[in-house]
Amino acid sequence: MSVTAACSVVIPTYNRAAYLRDALDSVQAQTFPDWELLVVDDRRHGAARN
Repeated sequence: MSVTAACSVVIPTYNRAAYLRDALDSVQAQTFPDWELLVVDDRRHGAARN
């Protein structure tokens, strides 16, 4: 049996390390409890992996 979240949040990132922490904090601060978070990095060179 697979358990799925009621809401999926997808955050694509491309050289946006400066904004990623704020985006993650924003999702975690939501009052809706049943969510999953997916951060998608296109693996190009940049600072998002730091």
